Amino acid sequence: MSASAKPSPAVPVNENDRSTGQAILGPRGVADPDPAETADWLASLESVLRHGGAARARFLLDRLEQKAREIGIVEEAPPYSPYRNTIPLEKQPPYPGDLAVEERLTSIMRWNALAMVVRANMAYGELGGHVASYASAAEIFELGFNHFFQAGDATGAGADLVFFQPHSAPGVYARAFLEGRLSETNLKHYRQEIAGEGLCSYPHPWLMPEFWQVPTGSMGIGPMNAIYQARFMRYLSDRGLADTAGQHVWGVFGDGEMDEPESIGALTLAAREKLDNVTFVINCNLQRLDGPVRGNGQIIQELESVFRGAGWNVVKVLWGSEWDAIFARDTNHALLRRFAATVDGKYQTLGAKDGAYNLAHFFGEDEEVKALVSHMSDGDVDKLKRGGHDFRKLFAAFAAAKATKGRPTVILAKTKKGYGMGGAGESRMTAHQAKKLDTDALKAFRDRFALPLTDAQVERLEFYKPDENSRELRYLRERREKLGGFLPKRRRTAAHVPVPDLSTYAAFALEADGKEMSTTTAAVRLFSSLIKHKELGPRVVPIVADEARTFGMANLFRQVGIYSPLGQLYEPEDAGSMLYYKESRDGQLLEEGITEAGAISSWAAAATSYSVHGLAMLPFYIYYSMFGFQRVGDLIWAAADQRARGFLIGATAGRTTLGGEGLQHQDGSSHLVAATIPNCRAYDPAFAYEMAVILDHGARDMMERDVDAFYYVTAMNENYAQPSMPTGVRDGIIRGMYRFAGYGNGEPAIRLLGSGAILPEVIAAAKILAEEWGIASEVHSVTSFSELARDAREVERSNRLNPGLPPKRSLVEESLSGPAPVVAATDYVRAYPQLIATAIQARYVTLGTDGFGRSDTRSALRAFFEVDRHHVAVAALAALADDGKLDRATVAEAVARYGLGANRPAPWTV
Repeated sequence: MSASAKPSPAVPVNENDRSTGQAILGPRGVADPDPAETADWLASLESVLRHGGAARARFLLDRLEQKAREIGIVEEAPPYSPYRNTIPLEKQPPYPGDLAVEERLTSIMRWNALAMVVRANMAYGELGGHVASYASAAEIFELGFNHFFQAGDATGAGADLVFFQPHSAPGVYARAFLEGRLSETNLKHYRQEIAGEGLCSYPHPWLMPEFWQVPTGSMGIGPMNAIYQARFMRYLSDRGLADTAGQHVWGVFGDGEMDEPESIGALTLAAREKLDNVTFVINCNLQRLDGPVRGNGQIIQELESVFRGAGWNVVKVLWGSEWDAIFARDTNHALLRRFAATVDGKYQTLGAKDGAYNLAHFFGEDEEVKALVSHMSDGDVDKLKRGGHDFRKLFAAFAAAKATKGRPTVILAKTKKGYGMGGAGESRMTAHQAKKLDTDALKAFRDRFALPLTDAQVERLEFYKPDENSRELRYLRERREKLGGFLPKRRRTAAHVPVPDLSTYAAFALEADGKEMSTTTAAVRLFSSLIKHKELGPRVVPIVADEARTFGMANLFRQVGIYSPLGQLYEPEDAGSMLYYKESRDGQLLEEGITEAGAISSWAAAATSYSVHGLAMLPFYIYYSMFGFQRVGDLIWAAADQRARGFLIGATAGRTTLGGEGLQHQDGSSHLVAATIPNCRAYDPAFAYEMAVILDHGARDMMERDVDAFYYVTAMNENYAQPSMPTGVRDGIIRGMYRFAGYGNGEPAIRLLGSGAILPEVIAAAKILAEEWGIASEVHSVTSFSELARDAREVERSNRLNPGLPPKRSLVEESLSGPAPVVAATDYVRAYPQLIATAIQARYVTLGTDGFGRSDTRSALRAFFEVDRHHVAVAALAALADDGKLDRATVAEAVARYGLGANRPAPWTV
């Protein structure tokens, strides 16, 4: 027996307790002072129902509630319903499948999933793995696989997108084994991926790129991504780019996972935009990793409150068919009152115990409830199932979800964690950590599910697969053929979309000729121009969390409109202006509001459209760079796992370009974080022409060359003179560095590196060295320290593993050979330019913006963080002095001349 939280007051109350004859308590604990009058009211309601129908009864209840509110005698109604199935037996549709075969297949998959994990941990104890979660969700998965999860057409177009509960991955592998998509060798190498035949721990598209559709290993990421994927389906349809009417997004998540803020962070969006193409199935086994989700409450009732409040349709599947007869006898609703008073901690205990214990400690604690099961034996009570393990109840819920129009649906399915594992893990605190079972537990599991395995086969943990022509495997294949094919299945490519020649839309950047502009302005102008291109333009998806006007994107309001499924139901305040605020159903700009997590989820949906829909899209998400990797890094990592393709534009980037905002707005570390993501190509361009070349190269990578990478490009809001592009630098811009110019006479005594907003300061420092100190230098523009580091690592590894071949040289080694010192300055922490330190043989000095941000002018900030022209110049002089090329008195003179304040605390001091 089993169930779930917060005591539910929404329980029908009759006139008295038949077991005691005493007046029973009402919903708020108040005794009924006039049971006869109460009985009259209830009889009247039943009469209305009989003669006028349910609609009339609901109308009268609504009017009564409205009147009660008007006269001030009623509070808010409870936001959840009684603790029972939402769909009553009389409204339950007939089951369309062969129950016996489906239950048989589910039992086989349970065994194979269990054997897979236990085998791995007997051989290698450190591998881990999970069996209890899938044991609880097996019927949920199988119901979906056999009757609902559409695979689309032969190309995969129109397929549903399924987010699988991550800890249940072994069950999905077990099904794929029966389908013939995975071999026994694959199963034997669960969590052993290095050799190439193994299976990854959780759903990871990067590691199994033709199998898993979406990553869910980081709990909380899946629910938010699922909603924005469903929303992006509507976006594609409303813009006429794809027919997504038949597609559905299914998300199977855990009740404990709902504690993650991201899990519920986008619920109101789904309701607000009427996304009836998304269904959540919450596997409510009542347990987290260590114990109950709500030991002292009821998580199912709590979740119903949350989802109802957000505007979702809620379907509860709490009790299996064995309970129907008991409910039919319970005309006094004693059982519902008992449920309402039972917290999840006790439900877990009841689930872990046998029928005799349940008779004594649940049914036996209330005489009226006890009478309802007086005819049942201990064994009969032990067979009472939770609704999430009943195919009939689950089918009714799934069918209701698909039939619901105008709002999303959540199915709250009550299950047992470790279902079928008996004393080894069923509903026990240790269920999540169960990875090894002794022989007796394995045999008990076999016997419970009537699996045709000998004792020897059980002891050897042999996988079981029926004959290919067996009734079970024929049925399994037939069901999937009817639904279009096997799932999960991922497409890797989409039709290419040509990118226009750079010269046709980027002349303003390539030939700037000293015109002042910011790189943010350049970036926005570049992708705004791409939107006008006939072929690529419709595929561009501009995205902002908010502050489109801040980034100079107001022209897009009128040019392409802001996407809204409702269009625009009002006249905007600025309707008379040229750049008025325009919402439209076919709008191209996604303005998500103040939600970086939502915006990056929207970007991920567009960036994976090539795989999900076979339609390559090119999203540009522009945002304050500080609110990217530092704030939603986990969502970015999940997008990387899903092989996202698109641009992240970190605007107002760096620690000193956003002058007045201060500590929490100034970004000094995003490039360092970006460097840790293998398929992220991160750039910090200083000039408009660099921005143009990078965006062009990235667009071609993603739209023409099928490169599974995404681009992070930082942009600044500082206006300064933009030079025209020198000849021969395009390759260096992409590879990460090129020689910009030399200053002074003769061979350079020092090399200066700069990137982004600090490159103009480095150039100014080079002029100071030449004009005031007579020292020649050369300046290199570093567009990407992370790309340089990537190249250096590859060269270092190749040379180490191929000692017999001529050694290769990295771009850093080629460009910065020789003994002259190197000084690098950026608007980021010093660890960022230090990424290339091992590739530089000369003395290497780095300057950066370590510490907390401050509010001040740009010049003051750069002086404070010691990355302005004077600090760069002094760092160069000091490096030369350290190499014995310059008298240290000269350095002291420079420090005094520029008033650098040697005794001032370091900017990173706290």
